[in-house]
Amino acid sequence: MAALSRLQRAEALLVIIDVQEKLMPVIHGGEAVVRNLDRLVRGFQLLDIPTVVTEQYVKGLGATVPELRATLKETVGYSPIEKLTFSAYGCGEFQAALRLARRKQIIVAGIETHVCVYQTVKDLLEADYQVTLIADALSSRTAENRDLAIRRMVVDGAKLSSTEMALFELVVKSATDEFRAIVKLVK
Repeated sequence: MAALSRLQRAEALLVIIDVQEKLMPVIHGGEAVVRNLDRLVRGFQLLDIPTVVTEQYVKGLGATVPELRATLKETVGYSPIEKLTFSAYGCGEFQAALRLARRKQIIVAGIETHVCVYQTVKDLLEADYQVTLIADALSSRTAENRDLAIRRMVVDGAKLSSTEMALFELVVKSATDEFRAIVKLVK
């Protein structure tokens, strides 16, 4: 598959990995990650880009954190894919969601960067998806694990972005209602 040079709405899909109640209290910079995820969900909903949410072993780790769960419910709907494999791609329901969406640019955010995010991204790249990492919406228990995982995923072929960078790249032009709505989200 030829790589697209920029994010495109018709090809983009947001994947939020395992932002769960029992994990977030120990995540480095967790509050900022949740704040940026909220912006991403709201922004992608404004731009009519689908979102897929995963949760790892809900019985032990709890559901998606309440504040993000509330945003999902009010915007795109809250129907997470529960998984037991570290890689979301190892879950048949996740692969089915990707096939149904028919998108080739997967924009990834969530936790833990060095475990579930890394393994999911590795599998997505091997399956010929284009992956963009939202660096300010990714974390692990330690900054070192987060940074190491991001470096490795970029070397493996993922692109790097931020919440604002991705949203404005997808908006494309100013002087539109969408642009004004996105500006309000990121302020």
